[in-house]
Amino acid sequence: MTSQQIRQQFLDFFKEKGHQIVPSAPIVLKDDPTLMFSNSGMTQFKDYFLGYKEPKSSRIADTQKCLRVSGKHNDLDDVGRDTYHHTMFEMLGNWSFGDYFKKEAIDYAWELLTEVYKIPKENLYVTIFEGDASENLDRDQDAYDFWKSHISEDRIINGNKKDNFWEMGESGPCGPCSEIHIDIRTDEEKAKVSGLDLVNNDHPQVVEVWNLVFMEFNRKADGSLEKLPSRHVDTGMGFERLCMALQGKTSNYDTDVFTPLIAKVEELSGKKYTGILEDEKDIAIRVVVDHIRAVAFAIADGQLPSNGGAGYVIRRILRRGISYAYRFLGMKEAFLFELVAILKNEMGGFFPELVKQEKLVTEVIREEENSFLKTIEHGLKRIDLVINETLSKNQKTLPGTAVFELYDTYGFPADLSRIIAEEKQLTVDEVGFEEEMNKQKQRSKKSSAQKVYDWVVLEEKAESFVGYDQMVSETFITRYRKVENKDGEFYQIVLSKSPFYPEGGGQVGDKGILIPSYAEGFDISNPSVSTITDCSEIIEVLETRKENNLIVSLINELPKDAGAVFYAKVNESERRNSQANHSVTHLLHEALREVLGTHVEQKGSFVGPDYLRFDFSHFSKMDDEQLKIVEEKVNAKIKENIALQEFREIPITEAMEKGAMALFGEKYGDKVRMIQFGSSKELCGGTHVKHTGEIGHFKIQNESSTAAGIRRIEAISGDQSAAYFRNLETQLKEISSLLKSKDLTKSVEKLMEENSSLKSEIESLKKEKAKSETSNWANDFVQKEDKKLLVKKVSLDAGSVKDIVFQLKKDIQSSVIIIISDSDAKPMITVGVSADLEAKYHAGNIVKDLAKEIQGGGGGNPGFATAGGKNLEGIENAYQKALTV
Repeated sequence: MTSQQIRQQFLDFFKEKGHQIVPSAPIVLKDDPTLMFSNSGMTQFKDYFLGYKEPKSSRIADTQKCLRVSGKHNDLDDVGRDTYHHTMFEMLGNWSFGDYFKKEAIDYAWELLTEVYKIPKENLYVTIFEGDASENLDRDQDAYDFWKSHISEDRIINGNKKDNFWEMGESGPCGPCSEIHIDIRTDEEKAKVSGLDLVNNDHPQVVEVWNLVFMEFNRKADGSLEKLPSRHVDTGMGFERLCMALQGKTSNYDTDVFTPLIAKVEELSGKKYTGILEDEKDIAIRVVVDHIRAVAFAIADGQLPSNGGAGYVIRRILRRGISYAYRFLGMKEAFLFELVAILKNEMGGFFPELVKQEKLVTEVIREEENSFLKTIEHGLKRIDLVINETLSKNQKTLPGTAVFELYDTYGFPADLSRIIAEEKQLTVDEVGFEEEMNKQKQRSKKSSAQKVYDWVVLEEKAESFVGYDQMVSETFITRYRKVENKDGEFYQIVLSKSPFYPEGGGQVGDKGILIPSYAEGFDISNPSVSTITDCSEIIEVLETRKENNLIVSLINELPKDAGAVFYAKVNESERRNSQANHSVTHLLHEALREVLGTHVEQKGSFVGPDYLRFDFSHFSKMDDEQLKIVEEKVNAKIKENIALQEFREIPITEAMEKGAMALFGEKYGDKVRMIQFGSSKELCGGTHVKHTGEIGHFKIQNESSTAAGIRRIEAISGDQSAAYFRNLETQLKEISSLLKSKDLTKSVEKLMEENSSLKSEIESLKKEKAKSETSNWANDFVQKEDKKLLVKKVSLDAGSVKDIVFQLKKDIQSSVIIIISDSDAKPMITVGVSADLEAKYHAGNIVKDLAKEIQGGGGGNPGFATAGGKNLEGIENAYQKALTV
């Protein structure tokens, strides 16, 4: 039986049992602040268990992509070293939301395993919760009794709270669980040691295959437990382990879930996989085929590798795979990306995102591999020396300075140093490492997919930046080098005198042109593009960055005569707007501290010609009034037309004495540059306006959160701000034309009044309709036992029904009123109970029971409750059921 057939049989089985089959949720979580990744099958259903959302069906089944590499559930370090741990894995699951409970869950599991999959009953063991006195939890006798009808009592094992009480997290839904374990050892091994003694003892061939969780409690924040209003079933079966059992294997990696990937690795590496646990080569192959699945699915779901958050986790997994392949398979060139096609062929039928995103996934992994492989060679040799030196001193911690040196000098990623240290049972001095990191600016990231050639030095001469004072400068190229990337072939150049500001401090690098002195029509007294007759001689500067203290500009091609004199000209329009945005970030920083408090500190920025982005520390969302005051304060400084005071090359102590703000994490030398606009004083290397009036106007467009305790403001100034108001003026004119009025406020108020009046008329008409329809309802109550019962099917809206119910339960003593409505083609149930019966009849409980018939949910208090649903066809069943209340 193939893995595809095993998966399909599971889904088909539960479909026949009335379950709705739903697709896997993304492995990457975007809307859950507590988790980066889906780490269990129930993750996508959390809101159902918590009552935040109504489930699509009371019975659901699926196969869910899961990832366990961080936090409480972290299997990363075990991957490759045994037969059954994985980063990414599939979890087959069936759920009941307030429908069936323990008996049915146990019956279904036993039927599927023994009758459909034909697993011998004598190979199975089950565990139940033994209880916990500290929590006043009794033994799960119900589960024990249900299991007795399927399996002999000596195969039912008591399990402790750690193994048999499942919890979603520190708080939330939880409950006892019943695990199903399978013994796949040989008959000879079973004769020597009973499987009973190996359950939950980490034996590789006696493993848990399915966990049935019975959600009946809610863990409160104080740690106490309370009963859930509805009981649920949450099960999870490890797909890879199930395949191992059904395919007669002793390792997950020997199943066809992994063998196609292993075969491709064997082909590419020339290494043969033998399945030996301790063999480093085999460990590496297992790591590679496991990790490529995790990374591919994450990228397909929208999470690119990066240096922070979930992206960092994905990058770490990928680099761990590359590292193992490099060290133990001899793979010095990128190759993991070639496994994506195999993965797509094997799993694309069930997970179409792999098919749709194959190209993206392949190229991202290829670029990451190429980038990382460049750093490995020298770093591995160096870290081995550091580890040996540490061990020789009988120490268990790698010095943070050494790990930083690997990162700074050799470009060796700190996360790989941590991985290698962990493998040697060592840790890294994180405090020392962070201290070193904070002493200098991070080097500009190189493109992960580019090949960089050596520098060709034309002249050994000190290079300088003249862009603070000049937009055009006479210069020559001191050195150049070729670079190749996916976009083509380019050249990086360094100028003797460069007016181009290199990207840094949040400000984008300058663009512009190089005009060679030999260009036909060039006039040295007026170095303007307009005088040149042959435009092919003009060289475009695409970007400018700083690298190892060199200002490096990128051009499409080398000039005919690289040794000639050139005139370098900055794109003045873009520079003017960029420096306006940069200057305004200083004014914004000061205004934020004045309005919100001195705890505000800049945590990052982006300054370009079109907009600015400013990240800062603050604990809550800014309200409209605060944003208005900040905006007004900045614009007041702009209107003052404050002159720039620039202090170049002053001692840092002097700058600090003057009150300059230094950004945390930035590297500052003994001499610094301080920028001052009135009371705003900051250490800064960027370009700025000469007077704040050049900024024009500042407009905040958005305020949001980027991380816990970090807020972000996005804004515009200069030309973009002017364009914003021109566009706004155009829109106002168009609205004025539509309303045929110049007084827009008055016209809108009139429309609102008319709308309100029409709404009132409609409401009055609805009430009149309801009144006429219900005038005789008081006579329709039926005496039933101790209550007067009224059950009606109507087409009235919710507001009208509510009014009627409240009036009737006030007028009719000892009454229970149930109104079932199909207004706007949406089923709705409303229940009212007169005050004298609230102790005996609870409207909320009644409506919840009836709502099942319309596939809905709701609630309320003892006297009044409502529920909405999805199934109009269920109205008749709800009506008949209501008659029996």
